[in-house]
Amino acid sequence: MAAAPILSWEGLGLLQGNGWLFRDLDIHIGPRDRLALIGRNGAGKTTLLKLLGGQIDADKGTRSIQPGTRIVTLEQDPFFTGYDTLMDFALSGKDAPARHEVESIAGQLGIDMSRKADSASGGERRRAALARALASEPDLLLLDEPTNHLDLAAIDWLEDWLQRFKGAFVVISHDRTFLERLTRATLWLDRGSLRRKDIGFGGYEAWMEQVYAEEARAADKLDAKLKIEAHWLERGVTARRKRNMGRLEKLYEMRAQRAAMLSPQGTAKLAIASDDAKSKAVIVADHVNKSFGDRPIVKDFTLRITRKDRIGVVGSNGAGKTTLLKLLTGELAPDSGTVTLAKTLQGVMIDQQRSLMAPEKRVRDVLADGSDWIDVRGVRKHIQGYLKDFLFDPGLVEARVGTLSGGERSRLLLAREFARKSNLLVLDEPTNDLDLETLDLLQEVIADYDGTVLIVSHDRDFLDRTVTITLGMDGSGRVDIVAGGYADWEKMRKSRGAGAAKAASPREAGAPPPPPPPPPAKKGKLSYKDQRDYELLPTRIEELEAAIARGEAQLADPDLYARDPKKFDALMAALEKVRGEKEAAEERWLELAEMVEG
Repeated sequence: MAAAPILSWEGLGLLQGNGWLFRDLDIHIGPRDRLALIGRNGAGKTTLLKLLGGQIDADKGTRSIQPGTRIVTLEQDPFFTGYDTLMDFALSGKDAPARHEVESIAGQLGIDMSRKADSASGGERRRAALARALASEPDLLLLDEPTNHLDLAAIDWLEDWLQRFKGAFVVISHDRTFLERLTRATLWLDRGSLRRKDIGFGGYEAWMEQVYAEEARAADKLDAKLKIEAHWLERGVTARRKRNMGRLEKLYEMRAQRAAMLSPQGTAKLAIASDDAKSKAVIVADHVNKSFGDRPIVKDFTLRITRKDRIGVVGSNGAGKTTLLKLLTGELAPDSGTVTLAKTLQGVMIDQQRSLMAPEKRVRDVLADGSDWIDVRGVRKHIQGYLKDFLFDPGLVEARVGTLSGGERSRLLLAREFARKSNLLVLDEPTNDLDLETLDLLQEVIADYDGTVLIVSHDRDFLDRTVTITLGMDGSGRVDIVAGGYADWEKMRKSRGAGAAKAASPREAGAPPPPPPPPPAKKGKLSYKDQRDYELLPTRIEELEAAIARGEAQLADPDLYARDPKKFDALMAALEKVRGEKEAAEERWLELAEMVEG
């Protein structure tokens, strides 16, 4: 018999603006639940978490709590104003934890609680907030993006603590690895409704696609055209995820090529291809050393970075990631050795600061300085079409930045910066505040980018899906150079820590893991129709790409919207239809290719 819930909401509803953000939600949380709360930016996840914690009042519904239940919330942006030190913050409130409990957890997290609150970094504040929440001995923990601003060591520690935690928790996070390791059930907030399934986050994406497929079939049966139109985002996400299987295979191929160039066995190959490699090199670091005082940050670091390399920089806070990034971009000079940048290098820095995102500005102002048109790396696009590329409702073009969620502001910043003409992208913690669909989109944009990408991130899954080379820093000055993602660096460290003396096999030496197995494919020969589709679809896809290019060229007319808005809308609708056909054709061809390879 299931244990009685410690917290319940029945018929929960909340008004926002002129309508309901959500309505008639039923939520029951058991004493040992480990729940992932999933939903797109703007769906109301943080608001729902605050309703669960009793921080805001609902407009409808009944909240029930089992007597004696202690509920503690870790907010995404805790309020530190008015507190002298981090310890003052941790011990504030009527239900403040005991000082010795805070000190114990703070010691394990490596945070000095006597630090002044107004000068503490984002990572220090996050650790202080964690120490306060965990020391409060909660029965139910409500965690809003708990890994934001934490380094890898702190994330590992938090995962271990939560695995041993005797109570329940609900967590909002963009960190797939974190969610997969810890959650056992999923709450999915989607278009004002809430679904629950007793599977951890590892099974969420398959469940989501199953739900959308069932809805699409129901809509087809009812011939509900408008309902189908409303699924442009979800259907695009599903198709995108399937196409990304092909991108992952390409990524593994690139890692294998880089592994050959980085390993001793690849020296001869590199020498043969040296002219080509030199012509593609955009950053060359040669025996670079950098210290601050007596502390070495980078020791004898050599690497040739070529066009289309995707470089991930990982390590604990204070290990030197930012210093290495500044060395590679020429912002900081080495103590010895050289860093040579290609003369044609034109970089764009996308950092964690949203400094130019003034809340009173409109989306149109941020993207296109108030215009209807935006230049996207030299190609002119209508702002509404470009917004859809970044998963925005085109109607948000007049919205003020201050009305957007944190994740939407992050996505808007990405849309603006990716539009700029460049051949080097520098991304500093780009995944903070992004929902899972936007992370998929970001991976796709990075994969299609024609230049070089440098990424500093603590998001392990994101790095595993994105980078070709990982630069791992342990704080000693050593920089590990690994062909692959975070998992490959972790494997190298474990192998080194175990003191394995025997020569590592190519797989153990940092070669990329094999791609994940494809979905089960039909065995045997293709049917006549399948074979025809397999042969003809590439040509059809090219025809659709040409049609898309023609449509975009027509929409590039700057006076079209003012002159003939109906024609503009018709062209937009036709273009969306062709894009949908192209996605369906790509999806079909991928399925057939898997059957052929299977």
